[in-house]
Amino acid sequence: MIISASRRTDIPTYYSDWFFNRLKEQYVLVRNPMNIHQISKINLSPNVIDGIVFWTKNPLPMMPRLSELAPYNYYFQFTLNAYGKDVEPHIPSKNKVIIPAFQKLSSMLGKERIVWRYDPIFFNKKYTLEYHCKYFKRLAEKLCNYTEKCTVSFLDLYRNTAHNIEPLIIDTDSQLRQMEIMQRFSEIANEFGIYIDTCAELMDFEKFGISHAHCIDKERLERIGNYDLSIKKDQNQRQECGCISSIDIGSYNNCKNGCLYCYANYSHNTVINNAKKHNPMSPLLVGNVEANNTIKERDIKSCQNCQMSFWNS
Repeated sequence: MIISASRRTDIPTYYSDWFFNRLKEQYVLVRNPMNIHQISKINLSPNVIDGIVFWTKNPLPMMPRLSELAPYNYYFQFTLNAYGKDVEPHIPSKNKVIIPAFQKLSSMLGKERIVWRYDPIFFNKKYTLEYHCKYFKRLAEKLCNYTEKCTVSFLDLYRNTAHNIEPLIIDTDSQLRQMEIMQRFSEIANEFGIYIDTCAELMDFEKFGISHAHCIDKERLERIGNYDLSIKKDQNQRQECGCISSIDIGSYNNCKNGCLYCYANYSHNTVINNAKKHNPMSPLLVGNVEANNTIKERDIKSCQNCQMSFWNS
């Protein structure tokens, strides 16, 4: 089984102590986001966990303890874009902190374990097509020796987050600009030897050599782990999503990055309250098990193909 840590919250930045405690105990409890009284118990033993995919904008708090991940295969989805404090209020300086962190992490783990994400892209009066192209090129120049590819996506507008993005005054009629920016991003990526793909996008950019991404990527995990995986597409994700099946151990309304566009945070006040309930020693990311909770242990099995393939013989 693959663990996603996490699409819902930045675990490496804010909850790495909790995460390593969970690895030590070899299990984690995850609330059902559709029914908070239902809890799943997930086995985190290296014997059944085939890989871990981390999602982060700042891995620095986790980096001193990477040796504790030695029993596992893993890689990072590292979001690094060109937005300022008006959009990402709690992300440290890109030039002074985040770019060096990206480079250091890659130097420690290898470029195949660091996927650069430039997402989500949106357009407004400040963040124009020209702005994105200018800074995408600057970032590509600084990151090209530290990653193999960049995954991009465009902002999806959700009703739950409409209030959060109101100050950005986003242009919604942008299909022509999306096509143009993908062409230009493709040219920039080619210049710096970076492969580019898109995350769960309906539009087809194949004519620019841009395919659909597999963010939780079977082939990448097989290459890192030197094994074969018998695992299918994640049926819980959108049809356009190419990710393989995984279990996400994060929770919504729990990320303190404060990015205005984030689909996982609906309420700033709820984020603050949830952060107060966090206990690094708890098996739950937020709070503790209560009397009216039901815990069910998930049947977790390794998806590694035990039969030696021709290519590995």
